[in-house]
Amino acid sequence: MSLQNTFNSVLEKHVHRDGQVILGFSGGLDSRVMLELMAHYCQPKNIACLAVHIHHGLSPNADRWAEQCQRWCQQLGVECVVEKVELDTQGHSLEESARQARYGALSKYLHPKDLLLTGQHADDQMETFFLALKRGSGPKGLSSMAQAMPFGDAMLVRPFLTVSRQQIENYGRAKQLEWVEDESNLDQRFERNFVRHSITPVLIERWPHLHQSIQRSAELCAEQEQLLDELLADKYQACFAGDGGLEITMLEALTDRVRRRLIRMWLDESDLRMPSREQLNNIWHEVARAQPDANPKLTLESAQIRRYAHKLYIVRYWQPLDAWQQTLTFEQACHLPDALGTVTVIRSTQGRLSEQALNQSELRITFDPEGLSAHPAGRGHSRKLKKLFQEYGVPSWLRRRTPILMCGDQVVAVGDLFIDRRFIGQDCELVWGKESNFV
Repeated sequence: MSLQNTFNSVLEKHVHRDGQVILGFSGGLDSRVMLELMAHYCQPKNIACLAVHIHHGLSPNADRWAEQCQRWCQQLGVECVVEKVELDTQGHSLEESARQARYGALSKYLHPKDLLLTGQHADDQMETFFLALKRGSGPKGLSSMAQAMPFGDAMLVRPFLTVSRQQIENYGRAKQLEWVEDESNLDQRFERNFVRHSITPVLIERWPHLHQSIQRSAELCAEQEQLLDELLADKYQACFAGDGGLEITMLEALTDRVRRRLIRMWLDESDLRMPSREQLNNIWHEVARAQPDANPKLTLESAQIRRYAHKLYIVRYWQPLDAWQQTLTFEQACHLPDALGTVTVIRSTQGRLSEQALNQSELRITFDPEGLSAHPAGRGHSRKLKKLFQEYGVPSWLRRRTPILMCGDQVVAVGDLFIDRRFIGQDCELVWGKESNFV
């Protein structure tokens, strides 16, 4: 089968007529060839397509590469955007930081029913498999990369996953295409480059069909993972709490093997990279089984595992909000930072707030409870917000992510928890429109 036919057959399985096809376009061999194939597939079918070039700024040639990518797209009549990113390498390798920045930037252009195309091929799959083997991964890691998988509300598709790099290069040379040669791909200090240049050529020379064997092993591992998920689905649902946590009491009744598997399923559902076996054991012994009066946590790559009210929770790394505040105007939505939604004070005959009381001073939103007190309606006395958060069962990590409505220096309301009795009425309402990622 020709490379164009292989590409077409993969896209036919996933493309939506109402969606867009978006290519992560580095300008290297794989994405350069895929740009040609995408244009030849999409344009006759009137399917919208877009190339997104991520400018990492790591190479002195980065500006020139971006210009070349734009020129190649222009020649094919494909829209191209250049997205500049800054890498956050704190706690991450350069490779991982670049990957996160790249996918974060690409996600901005994706909508439901869209396809994101990336250029990983059979040689990349082999490298991923060996690196997973080096880490001592189980079937989840050894299943390597899927040809198609959900990516937010869109779909990430790798049309070249069963095609060798040599086949792609043969196509590029036959079509007399030019492409970017990234000098960092030769640097064997990076693990993947070491595998690519020093290990796989020797293995392929000895076993020419190793690509297919590894792809088959990866697919079998993925199939076993899916089977385990199906067999344990009922147990997982029994342990999964409606607020996104895991019930520790339910986990305690299970064997170690089943419990570890359910925790893996829980982490995978939140798109977290799988922890090591030691970290999995620590989630149970150091967090779930910590002393009752402890506030335990385990730090993973992109989140923490915390315990509250006999449940395990995934807590993302969030920006500090103590210094953030914003004035509020009646009937106008206040957009909260860090994807926390909106807060609006509306006039309503069914409300629980007094407009007269709210007009005493300027309204503002803050997230800093330090030094603030309130007297919730129906309570006998005033208390510090720190104590009230405890009484209302708000986990410690959410106490500075809950919006506090202030009137001058007085607390009006705290999120959707309570209203201070001084502001009780019947003609206004505080509406907090939470985003879906609020735990």
